[in-house]
Amino acid sequence: MPNKLPINLQDLLRQRTVEGERIEYKAGWNPDAIIRTLCAFANDFENLGGGYVVIGQDCDAHGQPIFPPVGLATNQLDKIQQELLAACQLIQPPYFPALTVQEVEGRQLIVLQAPGGMHRPYKAPASVSAKQKSWHYYIRRYSSTVEAKGETEQELLSLTAQVPWDDRFALQAQVSDLSKPLMVEYLTEVGSALATDAPQMTVEELGRQLNVVGGPSEAPRPKNVGLLFFNEAPERFFPYTQIDVVWFPEGAGGDRFDEKVFKGPLARMVRDALGFIQRNYLVETVVKHPDRAQATRVWNFPYIAIEEALVNAVYHRSYEEREPIEVRIGYDELVVLSFPGPDRSIKTADFEAGRSVSRRYRNRRIGEFLKELDLTEGRSTGVPKILKAMAANGSPSPLFETDDDRLAFVIRLPAHPLATRPTTEVTMDVTGEVTGEVTGEVQRLMRVMISDMSRQQMQEALALKHEDHFRNAYLSPALTLGVVEMTLPDKPRSSKQRYRLTPKGQQWLVSHEGRKL
Repeated sequence: MPNKLPINLQDLLRQRTVEGERIEYKAGWNPDAIIRTLCAFANDFENLGGGYVVIGQDCDAHGQPIFPPVGLATNQLDKIQQELLAACQLIQPPYFPALTVQEVEGRQLIVLQAPGGMHRPYKAPASVSAKQKSWHYYIRRYSSTVEAKGETEQELLSLTAQVPWDDRFALQAQVSDLSKPLMVEYLTEVGSALATDAPQMTVEELGRQLNVVGGPSEAPRPKNVGLLFFNEAPERFFPYTQIDVVWFPEGAGGDRFDEKVFKGPLARMVRDALGFIQRNYLVETVVKHPDRAQATRVWNFPYIAIEEALVNAVYHRSYEEREPIEVRIGYDELVVLSFPGPDRSIKTADFEAGRSVSRRYRNRRIGEFLKELDLTEGRSTGVPKILKAMAANGSPSPLFETDDDRLAFVIRLPAHPLATRPTTEVTMDVTGEVTGEVTGEVQRLMRVMISDMSRQQMQEALALKHEDHFRNAYLSPALTLGVVEMTLPDKPRSSKQRYRLTPKGQQWLVSHEGRKL
């Protein structure tokens, strides 16, 4: 029986709309082309995490999948799987992708999930059926599988046994150190078809489906990436897996500073740190102009730039070095520090020009999970996004710093010159006004609220994807401040629950935003 993959095929086909480095469509069973492509994914030359081959899915001249797909005849499925098994044994060393049969619009498709191999480089025969076989190394170039030749072949050979750190086995841990609830939570969040069956599976079975467990059945081992995402305390295995947020109210040279340390599963750690920074240190300033009605709104630091800088640090840092990621915040700048520095092939001038493209990713699997969680695009787009976000906010250009030995990497985000300094806004409550800190998130929430709104409607109005982040950073603080209230306070979990501005919230908008009641 084929395994179930931790993917939703409909999402796979529609989100990756065209053939690319990580997906290839085949209208029918073509063993020669398919084995060469599997070999290329196993070699994972770009360290992108392998890819998928979808058999029975045709596409147009531009690589876009055609619906409904051509599909495979039901009576051919077993034959194809048997021939595939035999053909995969011809790959040297043998390599076997995970296989599932899935139905799309009434048609049967075979999906092969081919992660980067543990024993690269791999080579495959040019023709599976030829009596005199010739083996070659294959890699992916954009949407094509090509033979590695010349310098490319030499570079591939140099990767022998160089499996990225996050894809290696954690010999100091056991499979039982993986958290099944965290894996189920992840599958649910990314909309995986596996989420339905996951609760009935063992930790080892689920870990193998997610490719965070490997090794023989008699001695399975978790992979480093599995412990980072699916263990409640990954710092037990990898010391200083944490984000330190340090606030300098008197400047970097002052005597006083406040520090908060974030630990835990990687995705949660990132989101918690970002939410904390957003709630406490981001301030929007409204500048009114006498010659026009349109006011100018600027942030001291644009959130998108901070998010990209911090996720970049989590993605590319070395978890073998006992140094935390540090976010240093002052009135004049926000600094993200991580270890080590970027690949030597990238020059500092490339960062400043938005050309920081590297073929070698230190942590290909970490990037894979962050991408599924919509925390990164994994295509060297972080630096261009930082530049665009700072420019759109009218902020000074960011600075990217590293040393000659590439021991560390620093991203400096200068504060907007017109921005108001972070402060706690306190007003009198005896007159019915707001008492406490009205964060930027709470302000945004109040601005979008019209009449009674559901939680989903508020999230959509704010263009926020993640419910937990919305509740923690927006809704809960607004309820605590008393600027927003439930329409059914006695039934907080009711499906009919709605939220509305309180008189305090309305008064705040009148006095601070000029809104008319």
